Amino acid sequence: PSCFGYPLSIFFIVVNEFCERFSYYGMRAVLVLYFKYFLHWDDNLSTAIYHTFVALCYLTPILGALIADSWLGKFKTIISLSIVYTIGQAVMSVSSINDLTDHNRDGSPDNISVHIALSMIGLILIALGTGGIKPCVSAFGGDQFEDDQEKQRTRFFSIFYLSINAGSLISTIITPILRAQDCGIHSKQRCYPLAFGVPAALMAVSLIVFVIGSRMYKKVRPQGNVMIQVFKCIGFAIKNRFRHRSKEFPKREHWLDWASEKYDKRLIAQTKMVLKVLFLYIPLPMFWALFDQQGSRWTLQATTMDGNFGSIQIQPDQMQTVNPILIIIMVPVVDAVIYPLIKKCKINFTPLRKITVGMFLASLAFVAAALVQVQIDKTLPVFPAAGQSQIKVINLGTDDVIVQFEPQLQNVTVTSMESTGYMTFETSQLQSLNITSGNKTKNETIEFPGQNRHTLGIKTTEKEIITKWLLDNVTSKPEEGNNLIRFINNLPDDINITMEDTSFGTVMSLSASNYASFSGGRKDKIEATTNSTTCSVTSKVFGFGSAYTIIINECTDDNLGIIYSEDIAPNTVHMAWQIPQYFILTCAEVVFSVTGLEFSYSQAPSNMKAVLQAGWLLTVAVGNIIVLIVAGASKLSEQWAEYVLFAALLLAVCIIFAVMAYFYTYTDPSEVEAQLDEEEKEQVKKDQDIYEKQAEAVSRM
Repeated sequence: PSCFGYPLSIFFIVVNEFCERFSYYGMRAVLVLYFKYFLHWDDNLSTAIYHTFVALCYLTPILGALIADSWLGKFKTIISLSIVYTIGQAVMSVSSINDLTDHNRDGSPDNISVHIALSMIGLILIALGTGGIKPCVSAFGGDQFEDDQEKQRTRFFSIFYLSINAGSLISTIITPILRAQDCGIHSKQRCYPLAFGVPAALMAVSLIVFVIGSRMYKKVRPQGNVMIQVFKCIGFAIKNRFRHRSKEFPKREHWLDWASEKYDKRLIAQTKMVLKVLFLYIPLPMFWALFDQQGSRWTLQATTMDGNFGSIQIQPDQMQTVNPILIIIMVPVVDAVIYPLIKKCKINFTPLRKITVGMFLASLAFVAAALVQVQIDKTLPVFPAAGQSQIKVINLGTDDVIVQFEPQLQNVTVTSMESTGYMTFETSQLQSLNITSGNKTKNETIEFPGQNRHTLGIKTTEKEIITKWLLDNVTSKPEEGNNLIRFINNLPDDINITMEDTSFGTVMSLSASNYASFSGGRKDKIEATTNSTTCSVTSKVFGFGSAYTIIINECTDDNLGIIYSEDIAPNTVHMAWQIPQYFILTCAEVVFSVTGLEFSYSQAPSNMKAVLQAGWLLTVAVGNIIVLIVAGASKLSEQWAEYVLFAALLLAVCIIFAVMAYFYTYTDPSEVEAQLDEEEKEQVKKDQDIYEKQAEAVSRM
């Protein structure tokens, strides 16, 4: 059955691919934040495991291709590995259920190793599944066409590519929204089970759709794998060359010619072409090393930025959608506008030059990322190091206060209802402080453990100066763009404070509540009850990643008088500043990735495409392993420096590649094949002549 001149079975295959890519990219979009916020791993470990997983996903396709071509056939391989894949996604979803081990119901898992073990099993199954299917689905789609449907087949591959990008685009928008919801049975957390569960459900849908179409598929029998042939041929050539290494054997013009005793000329000629392309692949992994950090380092960078786009609130992991959106726009633009323009300028923009430009652009994108990182670093708070203490003074009274840090370290004047920023002191030097207000003075000795932040509240009454020390137990910027809020009661009576649905309990006079966490970018209603009066006020809009101390000064007739004191500044660098680096990297991907595959296919015989596909995917895997090595080996404490390091490495590799490309001569596989055909024909003719002569001689006798 056909539809618009396409085999009907194609529609099932495209839908299947869409669901599978949705499932994979959706899961991958929230993965690094799941590691960081749910499993509580630090940035470096999260990045390392993320790239290990991606590398695995690109190593397994080689396995998938071997299984399909030599043993099960594409159809059965796709089905059996889809089942593995669906189980993996389901396990991943279960691993992120907080209530699984949260027996004391405090909102964090009691036995984290259960979650880690489950998610690792899930990720391994997913890597096996997604990798194993990857080479089969597109090839299986190609198998559905007859030989005379070349045009439809090419069109199919573009639709196929579109479905990949559509799947990844929609899932990178949706799964972060699901992750940002609150859910849970006993306590509310970020909804990772849903963010992993929806991809798992789509994977199941993908499998069902694929099975429904099974009657219509054209199933080609497994015909053995070319890759194995190629490896055997190379292995034999090396072995044979080694056996004949002494001087008396004549040299052969190419080391692969040593395989000619056992393998036919055609295979050797094809293998030579493949090796020539694979040699060019050697520098390519460095590109992927940078490209795949969108999902790790760049997403972590976005967590320290301000995601407020007017009425829309962007999650850090949603910034990754910039890439598929731009891809969908850029691919046609580059093809229809940019390349023709370059051609008009009489520049010969060969595929290898395109790839070189792609590498250069990716390196630029990382320079852009480094510049953004430098801006972010300026806004990050400085916390006290070992042996240091930080003090902030809040004046809760009506008179000015002068605080002198002894011995003669520094003095500050704080006006009524104002506060200072945090001042840093060497703990060993700071001994006491002297407070003066009007004609009253007070002296206090100080003994701090060090490495902490402290707030000193000062209130002057008619009779004396009252001091109140608070320990600020915040040692890092609030995670996920949340805000930390606490209250100081500056009223004579105890008060009961709530903000939205969070109760701060009863706060005594001149005391402070603990910090509570609120999600970023919103304003909340603050209510205070004292004696029998209830008064309320709506707070200002808090940004992202800030900490505030709110001082309650009055509570009369429904009016709550408050003053804000900023403990940690909100994220001020806007997420939109990430768009330039995404844009440059997407341009790089368009010229690099699309050209790379086209070039590979044009330079090798048609039956060797599988080998090249495997080689190409291998460069992605190696690229992700490079991230592990570089990030592990470079002991760079500054993130911007790591970005610059990657940019520099890629630039160096780009130059090496440009030199290699300069010496590369393009081949036309079809010409080589034609030549081999000619030679074979001649050989057959010769054999025939000899046979005829022999036959003649026999008949004469």
